[in-house]
This record gives sequence, structure tokens and C-alpha cells, in this order.
Amino acid sequence: MASIVLKDIVKKYGDGFPAVKGVSLDIADGEFVILVGPSGCGKSTLLRMIVGLEDITSGDLEIGGKRVNEKAPRDRHLAMVFQNYALYPHLTVYENIAFPLRLTKGQFSQEEIDRKVNLAADTLELRDHLERKPANLSGGQRQRVAMGRAIVREAEAFLFDEPLSNLDAKLRGQMRTEIARMQRRLGTTTVYVTHDQTEALTLGDRVAVLKKGELQQVASPRGLYEQPANLFVAGFIGSPPMNFLPGEVDGGTMRLPFAEVPIDGPLRERIGDRKLVIVGLRPEHVEDAALLEGEKIAGGVRFDAEIDVTEWLGSELYAYIPFDTHPDVAAKLEELDRDLDGEGMRTQVIVALSSESDVRDGDEAQLWFDPARLMVFDPETGENLTRDEEAVARIEEENEADRKAALERAQAREKRIAERKEQREAGRASGGGERAAS
Repeated sequence: MASIVLKDIVKKYGDGFPAVKGVSLDIADGEFVILVGPSGCGKSTLLRMIVGLEDITSGDLEIGGKRVNEKAPRDRHLAMVFQNYALYPHLTVYENIAFPLRLTKGQFSQEEIDRKVNLAADTLELRDHLERKPANLSGGQRQRVAMGRAIVREAEAFLFDEPLSNLDAKLRGQMRTEIARMQRRLGTTTVYVTHDQTEALTLGDRVAVLKKGELQQVASPRGLYEQPANLFVAGFIGSPPMNFLPGEVDGGTMRLPFAEVPIDGPLRERIGDRKLVIVGLRPEHVEDAALLEGEKIAGGVRFDAEIDVTEWLGSELYAYIPFDTHPDVAAKLEELDRDLDGEGMRTQVIVALSSESDVRDGDEAQLWFDPARLMVFDPETGENLTRDEEAVARIEEENEADRKAALERAQAREKRIAERKEQREAGRASGGGERAAS
């Protein structure tokens, strides 16, 4: 295992196009870091520079404290799992997993290769498939074979390039769990590229959000969700995505398209002399007022909304509310929509209500939200004016403590499993000896 440090990494292609623009990132030994962002943001290019498949235009890349810019991929001791699995169709599962060991030309004996392959197969539940060919495997099984090939190398770090994008939704969920379990069990430094923010939030110890080759924010999943640095990160993290509304400031009040919100002292100070801001409201922070108790209602903002369309999903109900945006922020929100790979659809608020709600298409409904959960952004720079640096520091400290504790628990569990296995084998050997003597 090893740390990976990127110092002001730049990638420019021959035509001068800057794919990666001065990215700096410290990845700790044993940490699971996600590179996430929309298509074309530079995340796969960055991963390929780490593994050595792309040249670095400028900046320094260190693995285990040593600069590796000029080292060939084979000399970096990294294991990469590709999107298309990259398996050899004419080889069995066993031989596909063993292939990196065979390449070392005699460094490993057949007995050592057997041990490593069987250990990887047990870790990934592939023991029953070792004699099969890739064509006879499911997509999830093929991906596990590709992961097994990475495990046997005992590499300094694992690199994953959108490994689950070819799988269906159910398999993606299962494989996310498998990858998380494997990483905790092995404690190997892992860098994982995805455009799927669900994968980013569920897998990563920390997540690095990229936009057009520039690093926007690096934080824990909770840190990104609760304390995004800017408009782009806030819009990218969360499903359904955050709603963005124009907020007209008038003294101690902020007028939204469908409600007026009082502004408290600290927020009023941060807004300063701005007359217009962009307000972020997460869909899950809106509730059906008809389902709330009076005491809770009194502490928030109620508003009437004409519901356009509803979608019942079993666990929750999505309701869509059209609104007219302010012309002075329309261009900024359209630009943000393009950056987030949006389709430039009509301006509307989406709210995620309890599935018990009776709100239906065409209804005039009364909804509720807690104004303390709103985020306020500068319409020019996109800066999050409600970001709390003390909360940011506390979240990241708790996240790091949780990461270390999870690694310790996983490794202690592995040790217990290994000890029980040894005891069972010793018991069988002892029983066999007694039967032979009798």
C-alpha cells in the first residue's frame, strides 16, 4: 500500500487543449478516493496519468513518497480495473486471474500462484467458476474476475475506471457492496473514477469533484452534501438534484418565486449588499404540510404550490412545480445546467414527499420547509454564502476517524476468520491422524 500525491498536475494535448488544469490532491495510504464529475471533466485522464497510460504535461506525481512521472506503468506497481473488464476470452477464470503473476517470468512458483489465485477467488466468491471462460460468465462475474486479477498483484494501489457502467442497476448495487467490502478487507489505497454520484457517495472515504479539468472540492460524501463549496458541487451532489431558485433580497426578507423567507443576522451579513442571490433547496427538505404536526409547522415556511406532475416511487412521491426564474440569474442557471449535462428543460422545482402524501397531478398543495436548510449562492461567482467552515472541519474529522475505525474492524474480522479457518484445518488434520492410528 502507498499514498498517492498529485501536485499541480496538468495535461495538455498536442492541439493545446487543457484536459486537466493544475489538480492537487493528497490520497492517504489505505484511503478510498472517488474522482467524479460529468462527461469530459478530466477524471479518466487523471486516472490514466496516475497509472502511467497518459504523459503528465507538468506537475509532480508521487506514489509512496517517490516521484514517478517518468516511470513506466509496470514500474509503478499499480493495478487497474477497466470499464470493459479487459479479460482474455480464450483463458479460464483461473488463468485470467493468474495472468499478472505469469508475466513475472518465474518470480512465483506454481504453488504460490495457486495460493494467490484461490485466495482472490475466495474473496470474490469465484471458487466455483475458476475453470469457466469469460463468455460463460455474467457481467458481475466478469467484473469480479477483473478485480481478482488486481488483487493477486498485491499492488501499491487499485485504480478503477468506471467499472460498473456496463452493468444493470441491480448488479451495480451488488458490485458496489463487493468493492467496498474488498477495499476494507485489504486496506489497499484505491482511486475510483465514476460519473455516477450514487457510487461516489456510497463508496468513497473522500470524493474529488471535477469540472472541465479543474478540481472544485475534495471532501467526505457528507461534507459535499451538507457543505458544498459552490453552485456546481451543490448541483452535482444529490439525487434528485438540488433545486435552484432566484432569491430577491429586501431588508430582512428573501423573496422566492413561491414564498418569503426571513433572513437571520449571520446570513444577512454574508449576503451583504447583494439584491439578488441564487437559493438552493434540496427536494428531500420539502414536506407535505398536511402530514405535519402544528409545532413543527410553526418553525418553518409554508407555501402554496400548484402541482404539475407527480411520480409515486413506493418509498417516496416526487412532485414537480413549474416556476418563472428571474431574468438576471437565468443565464447563470442555464450555464450550470449545461455544466451538469442537463437537457435545458423548463424551470421547475422537484420535491420528494412522503409516499403517504395525497398530493396528485393538478392539485393546489400546501408544502413546508425549514429555512435553516436553505443554501444561498453568489449569482456571479457561484460561491456558497451559507458554508460553515467549523462544520466542515468537524465533518471531515469525524469522517477520518470513521475511516480508520472501519479499516481496523475489517482487518480484525479478517484475522478472526483466518484463525477459525486454521483451527478447523488443524481439527481435521488431528481427526484424520486419530482415525489412521485406530
